[in-house]
Amino acid sequence: MCFSPDADAVVGGIVVVIGLDALRHVREPKQIVLASLPLLFGLHQIDEAFVWWGLQGRISESIGRVGTWVYLLFALAALPALVPLAVLAIERSSARRRVIAAFSALGIGVGAALGISMFRGPVNAAIDGRHIAYDVSALHQGGQVTALYVLAACGALVLCSYRDIAALGLLNLVAVPVLMWLTVSGFISLWCFWAAIVSVVIDHHLRRRANTLPRRMQRSRARDVANVT
Repeated sequence: MCFSPDADAVVGGIVVVIGLDALRHVREPKQIVLASLPLLFGLHQIDEAFVWWGLQGRISESIGRVGTWVYLLFALAALPALVPLAVLAIERSSARRRVIAAFSALGIGVGAALGISMFRGPVNAAIDGRHIAYDVSALHQGGQVTALYVLAACGALVLCSYRDIAALGLLNLVAVPVLMWLTVSGFISLWCFWAAIVSVVIDHHLRRRANTLPRRMQRSRARDVANVT
């Protein structure tokens, strides 16, 4: 979510490029879900530009309505499951994996509950100052669900044994409440820029791992040769 359709489209396009670069640096299948997140974030922002344009009457209302549903289904139903699952896939420690698996199960449950809530009640969107206010009627009493959402996503990140991913989780615990306050207060929405920052961190992590993996393989082969001789 950003403060204008142009910002959503421009930042979304930049994040898509970052996402493509992240996918280019995948070296192991277990990295695919994590590497896909920046691309999905970018497409998510571009999708919201269509929501803006639909509400402004610049495109057909039906296209804007589809954009609203796509935006909310990803944000509410898919994301709380994808983030912990992405961390679970790359985690090296078996002990941490067990806890992150619990966060993944929580994220899947939260995503399912939020997705069902969307289909149970009216879903609306309206321009409110410098952001779009989304209204899912069935979630008006969803304070506990929101807390579980943050717990599932941020908890998995914080527990990751990779320091840059864990640091990203800690930053999320600080940034998410601030961004929520800025949006709810009607001041401005800067979620798109935070999505860009998160995407850069993920891309950097994958770039670094892509450079580290060949060196590890070379050392392993050298040890194997030494053992044979």
